[in-house]
Amino acid sequence: MRFGLRKGVASRPWRLSAKLLIASSVVTVIGFSAICASVMLDMRRGEEELARQSLENLASSIDSDISRNVELYDLSLRAVASSMVVPEIKDVSKTIRHLILFDHAATAKHFGAIQVFDDEGRLTIDASTLDPAPDNRSNEEFFQVHRDRPDAGLFISRPMLYRGAYAIVLSRRISSDDGRFLGVVAGSIRFSYFHDLFGRLNLGPDDIITVLRRDATVIMRTPFDLDVIGKNLGRVPGVMRVLSEPSGSFSGLGALDGVPRLLVWRDGPRPLVVLVGKPWTSIFSLWRREATRMGAIMTALVSFVLGVTLFLAREIGRRALAEDKLEELATTDALTGLRNRRKFDAEIDAEWRRAARQKMPLALLMIDADHFKSYNDTFGHQAGDQVLVGIAICISDSVRRAGDCAARYGGEEFAVLLPGVSPADALSVAETIRLKVQQWSGDPAVTTVSIGVASLTPSATMEWHELVKAADKALYAAKANGRDRSVLASIPKLSLVA
Repeated sequence: MRFGLRKGVASRPWRLSAKLLIASSVVTVIGFSAICASVMLDMRRGEEELARQSLENLASSIDSDISRNVELYDLSLRAVASSMVVPEIKDVSKTIRHLILFDHAATAKHFGAIQVFDDEGRLTIDASTLDPAPDNRSNEEFFQVHRDRPDAGLFISRPMLYRGAYAIVLSRRISSDDGRFLGVVAGSIRFSYFHDLFGRLNLGPDDIITVLRRDATVIMRTPFDLDVIGKNLGRVPGVMRVLSEPSGSFSGLGALDGVPRLLVWRDGPRPLVVLVGKPWTSIFSLWRREATRMGAIMTALVSFVLGVTLFLAREIGRRALAEDKLEELATTDALTGLRNRRKFDAEIDAEWRRAARQKMPLALLMIDADHFKSYNDTFGHQAGDQVLVGIAICISDSVRRAGDCAARYGGEEFAVLLPGVSPADALSVAETIRLKVQQWSGDPAVTTVSIGVASLTPSATMEWHELVKAADKALYAAKANGRDRSVLASIPKLSLVA
């Protein structure tokens, strides 16, 4: 009996795993989604910052305009108040007095005429006429404030109906040289000024502008609502912060409509605070459209990538299954279903190296059908094939470990590789196979098997061919001693033991 030289076994080419493909696609999708989410968040922050800057500029512009006009009107009040304490003012005619008091007074279509009230609240001088009608304002807030507080300075009243028009009254105290209260000089800025100022602005439908007095009283608001004008918002969350800090911004609900807004305020040098607000829905409207568009694109791309990935994974699975079948066909004996000679050579080479590394024994059974040629010639090839199939079944039933390798070695020869099995255990497995074949055939005339057994622990200087050679010699000994028996080879002297 001949044993073949070791055949080179080509290494299996790298195979793309369907799971690896799916995992890579999922990681890629998550990565791109994270990048897109980061970009969208940056865009959102950019929209918020842009809105904040725009509102800051708007608040500063409105505050500057209001402060400029209030300061201009206050200069006129100061001039009248200082002129009223000049002693000679009482000795001139009404016409000259008007020229002295109001020649440099600020005039505009939204400014009311300046009036002078004595210490009892009676109207004494009116810039609009030389002979003013009798009027008494002693019960007005602005008069009482100046009467009771010498340090009140410029006082801005609550919104009120003043001289036939809704307005705010600006007033200053007239004091003698010794600080005695002499009266009040007052004038008004009509609501039409604020309507004209706000009307020039390009505002959204839910944008708000609120002008507050220091005590949280609403002086003016757009959208205009007369019921809100003059209302005190001191208990509204966030308003006290607006009145206590020179400038800033925060997110809050509208005090009147409950709409979430970004609110920005500017606190000018005058006793008025400008608060502007823009709804978050308006601020993020463009961003929301872009986010929706990008989200739709990403959803489509993700769906496409996942769809293609699943399709490729299915195709890879089919290809892997086909390759496994082809490999099985290439390494399996078609008749018996055992591994073929090519696979056996690869297995014994790998197991020999593993046994050498781990210092473990490696056993080999060489099995041959007795008198098979004569049986085949007598009963035909089909009957002979049935015998080989029966022997293969008996071998498979006896060798069940995952690492064992049962193969058709060639013709009527079989080989069984038993990693980690001692000589005695290998001989026991051989006897189990022999007895099963004997029981299966039922008649020695049908077939029996002879088995050569060899087991050794490989060393660095040995080749696996020596194991095959030892098992082969043991098989010859079994044949020579009458067949239907198992013989264990004694290694290294290879003396035969029946």
